[in-house]
Amino acid sequence: MSGPVRLVMLGRQGAGKGTQGARLCEHYGIPHISTGDMLRAAVREGTEMGLRAKEVMDRGELVSDEIMGGIVSERLAQDDAAGGYLLDGYPRTVGQAEQLEKITVDAPLSIVVDLVVPTDVVLQRLVSRRVCKSCGAIYSVDTPPSEGWTCDRCGGEVVQRDDDTPEAIQKRLDLYERETGPL
Repeated sequence: MSGPVRLVMLGRQGAGKGTQGARLCEHYGIPHISTGDMLRAAVREGTEMGLRAKEVMDRGELVSDEIMGGIVSERLAQDDAAGGYLLDGYPRTVGQAEQLEKITVDAPLSIVVDLVVPTDVVLQRLVSRRVCKSCGAIYSVDTPPSEGWTCDRCGGEVVQRDDDTPEAIQKRLDLYERETGPL
């Protein structure tokens, strides 16, 4: 591809968007913009929006299109995204896709990638997923960090996310099929 590469990565939770996205970002030298990471940072920092988002995410529900559109628009306007980016976790609804079309009207997307992974595979991945509370590095109970549950990258504590319970996972997967599937 010539010029700035502007990618959107779609796929169910646990499909590997973060893993594959990181590889594409390294290849193209572009930032990996994860709406989930942006929301979790707001939760970690205890901002008003972060606390509201945590309540919604812990129930396995999606944050409103209005809030997400604002977050994405502000992030894509930052200097590091001028040369391209990979957007992971947005859009998730038809309304968000329409917002993204407006947000990117002056700098259109290059490509949208949809990772299709069977439900039983993503369920197993998510139930066994563990993440570093500090840097967000992803592990699993099958491939833990080398030193117990301490992150190999930053030394932070590795835990199971609050929204990786079987009930919340199933709710998120059902929402994905209903809300994101039509994209």
